[in-house]
Amino acid sequence: MGIPALVYVAGMDLNGDALRVVLADDHHFFREGLRDLLEEAGLSVVGEAKDGAQALLLAEELKPDLVVIDLNMSGTPGSDALLHIADVSPEARTVVLASSVEATQVLAALRAGASAYVVKGAQADELIAGIRQTASSHVVLSRAVIEALVIHVGPPDSNSAQAAPEQAEVPLTARERDVLRLLASGADNAAIGLELSISPHTVKQHVTNIFEKLGVRTRVEAAVYAVRAGLV
Repeated sequence: MGIPALVYVAGMDLNGDALRVVLADDHHFFREGLRDLLEEAGLSVVGEAKDGAQALLLAEELKPDLVVIDLNMSGTPGSDALLHIADVSPEARTVVLASSVEATQVLAALRAGASAYVVKGAQADELIAGIRQTASSHVVLSRAVIEALVIHVGPPDSNSAQAAPEQAEVPLTARERDVLRLLASGADNAAIGLELSISPHTVKQHVTNIFEKLGVRTRVEAAVYAVRAGLV
């Protein structure tokens, strides 16, 4: 399943304007290459920073739609800035770029407010797709990140509701499985609704039912289940 059509047009915000992006990375050539990729994809890079302190200042001054930030920059680390971006620019969504898929680092970034965690080594189309999806999705994770979280969580307990379907026999309907698969790919409720030709309200109800049946509380936990179950 590819990225839903609405998200593929998501170089634009809901008003049809180009999404405004601040880039923060201490490697000039990587930042320059990513800027070119984003602008080719229709996004507007309005500011560039080489450390977390600069990223925070630009987020406060420019109020971008997205902040794309490396966690491990020299100077002030991106991980420090991540804790405060929401304070200075509440509407901005944050895309973390990282070389590591170490599960504790991923979880720390998500707890600090990251909307997405994308591996730097990802293919360009995966990187761009992840950044695009972040504008509307709850949480976007590279597949490698989800797999790292699965390993971190450990093998499923056959007595747990989060075990794979053949073990726990969680009674998800066919439609709920479709919703779960799209949810795990990073789609938000509106995009899932478009893909399945159902209303966002109906999607929300399906998501609620899925969470209750799986015994999970977040989309990340649901994504981990989906990977274990082979749905994505």
